[in-house]
Amino acid sequence: MAFTKKLKQLFASTPKKSNWDGLIEEYKPWLPVTKKTPIITLKEGGTPLIEVKSISDRIGKEVKVYVKYDGLNPTGSFKDRGMTMAISKAKEAGCEAVICASTGNTSASAAAYASKGKMRSFVVIPDGYVAQGKLAQALVYGAEVLAIKGNFDKALNIVRELSDKYPITLVNSVNPYRLQGQKTAAFEIIEYLGNAPDWLCIPMGNAGNISAYWMGFQEFFQAKKSKQLPRMMGFQASGSAPLVEGKSINNPETIATAIRIGNPVNKEKAFLAKESSNGKFSSVTDSEIIDAYKILGKEEGIFCEPASAASVAGLLKIKNEVPSKATIVCVLTGNGLKDPDCAIKNNDSIFHTGIDAEINAITKIMGF
Repeated sequence: MAFTKKLKQLFASTPKKSNWDGLIEEYKPWLPVTKKTPIITLKEGGTPLIEVKSISDRIGKEVKVYVKYDGLNPTGSFKDRGMTMAISKAKEAGCEAVICASTGNTSASAAAYASKGKMRSFVVIPDGYVAQGKLAQALVYGAEVLAIKGNFDKALNIVRELSDKYPITLVNSVNPYRLQGQKTAAFEIIEYLGNAPDWLCIPMGNAGNISAYWMGFQEFFQAKKSKQLPRMMGFQASGSAPLVEGKSINNPETIATAIRIGNPVNKEKAFLAKESSNGKFSSVTDSEIIDAYKILGKEEGIFCEPASAASVAGLLKIKNEVPSKATIVCVLTGNGLKDPDCAIKNNDSIFHTGIDAEINAITKIMGF
């Protein structure tokens, strides 16, 4: 009888569910929102911090390396953190349309959140230089896409001018609400680790994200939620490294299209983050990026887009500078499904085709 009673209690009970309501609800006291702010959310944030032992082992010295996998946000990139804030504040201001320039991820995120907020979205992209996965997203989310004969920097100049002259809100990272949302990733890292890491390794394109992370780390440190501040280690592709070279790049080129930006609008903030944290900016080749991309996929089961892998590639490149027993977080900004063409062209797997539909033919190839 006692066993039967326990079974009834077990099946009658309701399992506890942890509910994540999005980063604005989670970190409302830390964000510039009020009771009047309509929260436009797709439940972004709360992304995992994953230990990557294969990277730690390559460095040695009892180092622990984690990746902050922001490719698991609703539209597959870190941009959602900033976009929930930018679109919510645009809605609060009575805006009916938003615009952005994009290498892909911003356009996908802006289109999704604008759709959720019942607003029109316009995205200006460099024709032929946006990964197919990202373009597909923007189209499905209902954006009006304008592909120009020029690079991202030209696209950004155009949308900035348009937003100054017409009743449309710019949602690129020059919008201060974007960085406010993106800083929450630093909060999550501190809450998971119990402290800030020793190093934060991050890819840099327009340099808004490194600026936002530094803001978040500073705010939690000042509130005594962490005992230290990390060194901010930023990495760019060698063919698109204006922050490393200290000058604008007129025609940036890299396989990592998300960071193919020659004149970052947040460069002053990024340099301040580097100087204030005793950080360092370095460049990595496309070959080094692809090597890190493959390691993450093949040895850790983590599929990120090429630009994301720049953070890991950079860490491996300067591994001799890593202090013993350091805790390091590498930011993975986007999901690998954003750029399927890159994955198909850059992997070490064997793809057998034209096999007879017979067990013997298959087992022979499998080695049985």
